[in-house]
Amino acid sequence: MKKLVLALTGTALLVAAAVTYTVSARHGTADAEPAAAVTLAPGQLLFRDTATGRVGAVPLGLADRKPQLSGLKCDRFAVAKQTAVCLAVRPGTLPAITDVLVLDDHLAVRHTETLPGTPSRARVSPDGKRVYWTLFVTGDSYAQTGFSTRAGLYEVETGRLVKTIEELPVFVEGKRYFAHDVNYWGITFAPDGNRFYATLGSKGKTYLVEADYGRYRGRTLRENVECPSLSPDGKRVAFKKKVADGVWRLSVLDLGTLKETEPAETRSVDDQALWQDDRTILYGLENAVWAVAADGSGAPRQVVAGAASPAVTQDPR
Repeated sequence: MKKLVLALTGTALLVAAAVTYTVSARHGTADAEPAAAVTLAPGQLLFRDTATGRVGAVPLGLADRKPQLSGLKCDRFAVAKQTAVCLAVRPGTLPAITDVLVLDDHLAVRHTETLPGTPSRARVSPDGKRVYWTLFVTGDSYAQTGFSTRAGLYEVETGRLVKTIEELPVFVEGKRYFAHDVNYWGITFAPDGNRFYATLGSKGKTYLVEADYGRYRGRTLRENVECPSLSPDGKRVAFKKKVADGVWRLSVLDLGTLKETEPAETRSVDDQALWQDDRTILYGLENAVWAVAADGSGAPRQVVAGAASPAVTQDPR
């Protein structure tokens, strides 16, 4: 009987330890540095601190300052207006499970969705009314063959959840496209909250899809476009294009002329770029956040070391 009590006590302690670990892993309470009160105040560059997983913030233009680190831990992070989204994979879950945390302007949780898969991409629509994400359901890299993704979205105001956009009717060269291996990833919305873009992957090819959310249908614009990111003026898309197996280059597509411009970054970038403004693109590479001009001028510059998943709170001025 004594052995049974000891065994039950040990089991209880292990369960308690697991719960404590899960909570501390998400909120950062196990880290030595106290959590700062990070908010979505305008004029900031927010990012994921790669050493701790915590969401950090520095003033835009003053990225050399010591960042403030919140207690929130994420694998992917994004913001717009007064809304943020945090994708946090649950430690020790096999197959992987991700919590999609919808946050307010003080990074308090407003809503949680729990979905299968590991985090890949996250964004918030420019009006702050929708959050969207991509999760790997099988595989954990776009360089792998046979990976499968689920791209979904959540309407902040209505609470409507779209777990996957795989049933989005898409037209290729004017004909409805059907295939058993369709995957979508890298959603990006226009300022009007209705027009959006995404990558369609099927039969070894990728396409840029332009879609109407209200009518819920889309059409392909061109091939070899992955992880699109729409500029603030809604006229250009920054994306990664495949140049070899496991190698991508950043590029910018003018949606009016379909003319392509290559930024000065020549390294392989496997990220969904972010527009800091209509001139500058941010992206994660080599354990840092980098910036490069969208028009091909200049040279890449490191913005924040030990960082990934950049997000910008725009100054309303």
